[in-house]
Amino acid sequence: MNADIINGLPAREGHFRHESGYHTDLWLTLDALFVSPREMAPLISALAARIRPHGVTAVCGSLLGGAFLAQALAMELGVEFYFTEPVTPNGAPQLFGAEYRLPAVLHSRVRGQRVALVDDVISAGSSVRATAIALTATGASIAVVAALFVLGRIALDHFAGLSIPVESLGQREFTLWDPSNCPLCEIAMPLEDPR
Repeated sequence: MNADIINGLPAREGHFRHESGYHTDLWLTLDALFVSPREMAPLISALAARIRPHGVTAVCGSLLGGAFLAQALAMELGVEFYFTEPVTPNGAPQLFGAEYRLPAVLHSRVRGQRVALVDDVISAGSSVRATAIALTATGASIAVVAALFVLGRIALDHFAGLSIPVESLGQREFTLWDPSNCPLCEIAMPLEDPR
């Protein structure tokens, strides 16, 4: 995946809160990424080629975009497919407060698997962090984290600190602010709901 695809996604400027809790001035709409399986096929194959050397036995992604990618990669790699689903938050937003769970029926199947944990596009990495917690709690190990595209360094630095490699087809800088240091909050710009 190259920057042209990211640049071609619908984007809005404003003041937004990501699931991670970080604030940004740019929202990319990722919903259209998987509309054309034919266009995605070469990207799936290219990402699968980057994952294959890690010896994974399963691929897991969070609903929705991550799970679409995970299923396509699992088919390409000939391994098992798993997904996590978001848990409804029960408190004030906080950095990396999101939780994801693996359906209970999959717990015993994923135990002992070497998992490629994937998402369509990773910025701060909230859903992949939460999915990693859910997977390791069931006895799976994270062999690699992968994405079509990575925005910024927050997720890369986090997984490097855990000695978990990250594979992607592209990367570029991306502005994210801790809410306590957000210049848009300082000028009282209201947060927008991009959905």
